[in-house]
Amino acid sequence: MEALNMILDFFKGPLNDFAWMYTFLPCAILGGLFLTIRNGGVQFVHFGHAMKNTVGKMFQRQKAGEGAVTPLQAVTTALAATVGTGNIVGTSQAIAMGGYGAVFWLWLAALVGMVIKYSEIVLAIKYRERDDKGDWVGGPMYYISKGLGRNWKWLAALFAIFASLASFGIGNMSQVNSITGSVIGACAAFTEVSSGMELALKWIMGILLAILVAVILLGGIKRIGAVTEKLIPFMSIFYILFTVIVICVHWTGIGGAFGKIFSTAFTPQAMFGATTGIVLKQTIIWGLRRSAFSNEAGLGSAAIAHAAADTKGPVNQGLYGIFEVFVDTIVICTLTALTIICSGVAIDFGVKPGSELITAALATVFGGKFAALFVAIALALFAFSTVLGWSLYGTRCVQYLFGHRAVRVFQVIFILVVVIGCVSPLEFVWDVADTFNGLMAIPNFIGLFALSGVVAMETRSYFSNKNNLR
Repeated sequence: MEALNMILDFFKGPLNDFAWMYTFLPCAILGGLFLTIRNGGVQFVHFGHAMKNTVGKMFQRQKAGEGAVTPLQAVTTALAATVGTGNIVGTSQAIAMGGYGAVFWLWLAALVGMVIKYSEIVLAIKYRERDDKGDWVGGPMYYISKGLGRNWKWLAALFAIFASLASFGIGNMSQVNSITGSVIGACAAFTEVSSGMELALKWIMGILLAILVAVILLGGIKRIGAVTEKLIPFMSIFYILFTVIVICVHWTGIGGAFGKIFSTAFTPQAMFGATTGIVLKQTIIWGLRRSAFSNEAGLGSAAIAHAAADTKGPVNQGLYGIFEVFVDTIVICTLTALTIICSGVAIDFGVKPGSELITAALATVFGGKFAALFVAIALALFAFSTVLGWSLYGTRCVQYLFGHRAVRVFQVIFILVVVIGCVSPLEFVWDVADTFNGLMAIPNFIGLFALSGVVAMETRSYFSNKNNLR
């Protein structure tokens, strides 16, 4: 038992610091700036074109060829894995642990994250291939092995191993545990929940969620895409609507909220003092880390979903990466932050919160019971969609490592882990899964930087063609 605790402490401590603080964070910012320069600031210069050709066409009738999904289904599957607890709980944690200034660094990471995700998707389409069933497959493991050559297959395999392991943690157990917790919290707002009732609810939710995941997951990429293209827009619109209402009611606090964000971005001690323990390093790290959890730019995971899209070319689909990060982080995370700050709810700085901050903020307008119920439903839908997205990522990684025969075994284990996640205390799971997420990024960034010339060439080729700009 002592040896196990030492291993867990290593994962949560030194290995986690190496993966995030010393690898991911500098790669995300400096690497993002490098890719921005190399691609001519595509996320800024051609932002209008990206929005016109993504959100402007998303709701047009689309059809996909054999073994593919529509661009909308690809983007909603990718958003399914990112729009979730990171937008609600993650943003709350960034503020509580890093101060208001963490939101500034969250925005900065998103601005360079747009071109990182754009690059991942361009490479995913460029180097994708058909599998034995005729489905399109791709992602970091494919563009590393095919783009860098046979001698780098070990790096591609390393990504696939880290990503498949992360799918059980961040993509499964932690999410279903959040769903169960939100349902129990909503029940507690209306009636007293005994320990026996709580345990029963956990088992009921575990079995129901496992059945739902099984029905959708075993149906393959097309069924996952069909569900997410309906679920993601629906839940995102309602969440945006309710947060905007709260901000409008507290509109006098908008200016002060932005003032707090910018004034504490570089000098958090000026507002919080030394007693909270919030220093500039924490402000930066919490902002950057929670931005990564929100939009997954740099992890390479979303590229796996986009590889299945029936699209005209790499850049056509890559534009959706710019749109995803913008909606996920610049829009939804910002609305969460402004809702919390403008409402004036008490924030216990230095203490990691769950969903209680956004619930309290919504309660200032809608009342406690409605707020608790809405947040429970929103978290449940967000988290469930994340499970669907990550189930695809894990499946594709296992398929790359071991072939089609291993896929069904992985899917059965993934479904069983849903039940385990609902009934288990999972404090350590977030930390361990957090580490695997960070480790995923290392081989992905190596591939991105080494193949940045390919992305730049595709970008120049696309935007030099006047027909594409009409």
